Amino acid sequence: MTLATALLFAIVAFAAIATPGPTVLLALSNGSRHGVRRALPGMLGAVLSDFVLVGAVALGLGALLAASEFWFSMLKWVGAVYLAWLGLRMLRSKGGFHLPAADAAPSVTAGESRRIFFKSFLVAVTNPKGYIFCSALLPQFIDPSAAQAPQYIVIALIFAGLDMAVMLAYAFVGARAIRLLTVSATRWIDRACGGMLLALAGSLAFYRRSAA
Repeated sequence: MTLATALLFAIVAFAAIATPGPTVLLALSNGSRHGVRRALPGMLGAVLSDFVLVGAVALGLGALLAASEFWFSMLKWVGAVYLAWLGLRMLRSKGGFHLPAADAAPSVTAGESRRIFFKSFLVAVTNPKGYIFCSALLPQFIDPSAAQAPQYIVIALIFAGLDMAVMLAYAFVGARAIRLLTVSATRWIDRACGGMLLALAGSLAFYRRSAA
């Protein structure tokens, strides 16, 4: 993979990642609820899912989902139901988040960190649209005459790095916004994110392989 190809992929990937989706909405919500540092486990969960996604595409899972109605539907409905569940929970948020002072040590427990991590990981890894999108996109940047594994590793690192940067930006915006809003207004960040997650769940439920 040449430098020019890597840069072109980075531009295309950034455009796709920066568009608000489930993981960046969770980063925004986690940033507003917990602060940027304590939202990091969720970002790491999403980054791990990026490596799973790229690895699955390299192994042909994206092509399998595009060809198999059964497995595509199974993954699609698991993802849609999970997104809808998260969205409903956010819609029921009572707001009133309290962020720690800037110099305070994070007090989030190991159990809370794991929940934040797996929430973001599961949201991303159960979305069949990501596999099909990447199975159509990534091979275009792969040189078939060269070893493919190193190229997919480079793509995964670029994708994960951009994803992390975008989620950090969303979490920072959420954390900053929450300090400026009144207590009664803070619930609307979670409710707005919850409504968008429900909308994404609906779009995933009606998504068809032919639209990929």
